[in-house]
Amino acid sequence: MFFFRVCIMALRSLWIHPLRSILATLGVIIGVAAVVAAMAILEGMGARMATGFESMGSNKLFVMPEVERRGRRAVGNFDSLELEDAEAIERSCQRTIQRVMPQIMNSVTVKFLSKTTNATILGATDVYPIINSHNVSEGEFFTRANVQGKANIVVLGAKVKQELFGGIPAIEEKIKISGMSTLGTRTFTVVGVMEEKGNVGFTDVDRQIIIPITTAMDKVYGVEFIQTIVAEARSAEDADIEEAKNEIKKLLRQRHKIRAGQQDDFQVQAQKEFVAQFGQFQKIIGVVLGSIAGISLVVGGIGIMNIMLVAVTERTREIGVRMAMGAQRMDVMKQFLVEASFVSFLGGAMGVLMGWGLANTIERLTRVFETLTSAWSIVAALAMATGTGIVSGIYPAWKASRLDPVEALRYE
Repeated sequence: MFFFRVCIMALRSLWIHPLRSILATLGVIIGVAAVVAAMAILEGMGARMATGFESMGSNKLFVMPEVERRGRRAVGNFDSLELEDAEAIERSCQRTIQRVMPQIMNSVTVKFLSKTTNATILGATDVYPIINSHNVSEGEFFTRANVQGKANIVVLGAKVKQELFGGIPAIEEKIKISGMSTLGTRTFTVVGVMEEKGNVGFTDVDRQIIIPITTAMDKVYGVEFIQTIVAEARSAEDADIEEAKNEIKKLLRQRHKIRAGQQDDFQVQAQKEFVAQFGQFQKIIGVVLGSIAGISLVVGGIGIMNIMLVAVTERTREIGVRMAMGAQRMDVMKQFLVEASFVSFLGGAMGVLMGWGLANTIERLTRVFETLTSAWSIVAALAMATGTGIVSGIYPAWKASRLDPVEALRYE
């Protein structure tokens, strides 16, 4: 009952001076809103990435060029991986590896008649649908014979097909791809359209167009090296993945003639390691966001302390009357502490609503971020806001409790 009456008194005080109350709690509102919105975006990104990685399977290994260093300075990546390396892994590591796919990727502009869109061009092999669990919804995927023959054919991602063709069938149509290299614009025949899949890791696979890797290397980019080799281990067990990694490393060190003690010109990472790295990234961002929120809450706490000190001054006579009628110093202190925490809690609640609305607005406007506002982030934000109110109200509450009843009654 005491708590309820104090909350009513706090609301009455806020209602009497609404502008002053809003300005006092503005730091809390902004801090909580920023944290709720940012955490919603971060959690949404994490959930989307986790779903994407799960859809790929947990037994993937990625072989990539290592960073080349001269002294302590990074100067770029080694040009170290060739198509023959992927073929050698597929041929020599059959005991631990069941599928291998070399790939090369870049951004391009795709045009069909008067319609143009941006996409990611992926040079891959015929095992792409199997190794990525991504099936064709229209037409067919290219074959190994197409890869060997360096065919000018393309399979479109779902978004690319929709943007270029809409509801019109795309199979056997001609599209033009440019922005690839000095080799200029090339014409490709559409042979298939992939099913809608969404994001996998950091890649929107629906915005990809897939061509044979030999076509990409010889006719599109004019390069001799590949960017990545994706290998699928025969088991998702940690021991089996580690064994597959070691077997690939041993083979590539032999092929690249790397001596003992020399730096590898490649790196092999398991998909689980990417997930763990992103988890660490999320933790770091969470700490940064928490620090920013802490600064905002400190500013908000100063505002709340200021409004409570003003309230003590304005209600000095009221405090004197209460103490003269038998109220103890602890009763007065509790009253002002509850008022301060309640004011801060209301600011936190307004911040949660504002942050939730901001996150949803960003999701709708950008269509890039997916947001996820979890219950624990809301509870944590409200707890931080309430704690700020309690800490900020300690001194004003102590000052109010130390007033002399006689002097307080004489105060005008």
